[in-house]
Amino acid sequence: MKFGIVVFPGSWSERDMHYAVSDVLGYQAEYIWHRESSFDGFDAILLPGGFSYGDHLRCGAIAAHSPVMGAIKEFANDGGFVFGSCNGFQILCESGLLPGALIRNDHLSFRCSPGTLRVETSSTPFTSQFSDGDVVAMPISHGEGNYQADEETIDMLESDGRVIFRYVDDQNRATVEANPNGTLNNIAGIANEHGNVLGMMPHPERACEPLLGSSDGNPLWQSIAATVDGGRS
Repeated sequence: MKFGIVVFPGSWSERDMHYAVSDVLGYQAEYIWHRESSFDGFDAILLPGGFSYGDHLRCGAIAAHSPVMGAIKEFANDGGFVFGSCNGFQILCESGLLPGALIRNDHLSFRCSPGTLRVETSSTPFTSQFSDGDVVAMPISHGEGNYQADEETIDMLESDGRVIFRYVDDQNRATVEANPNGTLNNIAGIANEHGNVLGMMPHPERACEPLLGSSDGNPLWQSIAATVDGGRS
């Protein structure tokens, strides 16, 4: 199992991702510079959080046109697994690999805090090591995490089971109070039509050890690895 972690100018969660998948879980991981236009030998591509290109224009808008994104689109179209957290989610939306957009938090403030999520389905390559309905702790750190899309798109995501993570409170309720940014339907993460691309605002890479407050992010990486290994057997 080998993860490729894309590095854009302004990224800063790439080391967190590398630590989580390599140091904690023991998988191979290698950085991919944003100028790369092709790559081989990776089982999954990770897009980290941060402020790619200083968030000029819109969050993720410039990164979506980096040379590496052409290779990532080809990788995803061939069935490869692509994951993005925070700014990575924004880049996936800006590039068209996921629908909708991430806009300014409704309270207009940057929020960095613990987060509580519900795993809506374990029937994806990213969540097979969770159970349906698991309530997990993963931190958030964003100013533009307010997921928005037209009504038709939201209905489609919900009906097709493509809402993978949802913000909930400690009683597992998707309340207004549990919503940290105004995102529609308390959506915290979504998948593409084929289920091989996932974007989410919370940071599973920062939930990899009890010392950090939670290791609830680890099953996500383990799910990808299990899917890849299962496909090889």
